Amino acid sequence: MNDTEKRGGALVTASLWIVLLGSAAANSIGQFAGLDWTFRMIAGAVAVVCIVLLIIRHLARRKA
Repeated sequence: MNDTEKRGGALVTASLWIVLLGSAAANSIGQFAGLDWTFRMIAGAVAVVCIVLLIIRHLARRKA
């Protein structure tokens, strides 16, 4: 069992994907829904952080 699996690997990965999809949707649909610019930028930043974390997790699993 590697470190990724010890830390609840599948649950964390699934949660990151769900947050990524939600924040990307809020960012892309926000302009049409009339959301504030600040909220859309925060949603975009959350999406970028999720992408980075998913890449890091993928690389960690490949090394293990």
